[in-house]
Amino acid sequence: MKSSKTLGTANHAMTQLVINERLCDGVVVLDLDGRIVIGDGSRLLHTEVARLLENGQMHIILDLQAVTHVDSSGIGELVSRHTTTRNAGGRLVLNRLPRKVYDLLRVTRLVDVFEIYDNEQAALSSFSDQSLC
Repeated sequence: MKSSKTLGTANHAMTQLVINERLCDGVVVLDLDGRIVIGDGSRLLHTEVARLLENGQMHIILDLQAVTHVDSSGIGELVSRHTTTRNAGGRLVLNRLPRKVYDLLRVTRLVDVFEIYDNEQAALSSFSDQSLC
């Protein structure tokens, strides 16, 4: 089953993040578009993942293909959302990282913390071999 909706847009001066939510066989895919930086961008990501967990949606993929920039606050928020999801009994994985974001995670040694996938089918399959969209 597939469904899609735009969750929110965070604007603050030159900072913008748009999050679109899709549901695929019980796995929520959040397509992030824009910048995950201090302020509204980080807050929006925080709020949306918290909402999913409160609603019992414990399988989350963050698709970062359209993310253009992540600052230290954004990295902190990714780590925070990963930890919070794990502590709630769920899993949060990253998918389709832009080269700059991957390099930042590599330099900070966070590639060993996150589950990172190159394509959506592999990310979905990590939750269940039955996930087909």
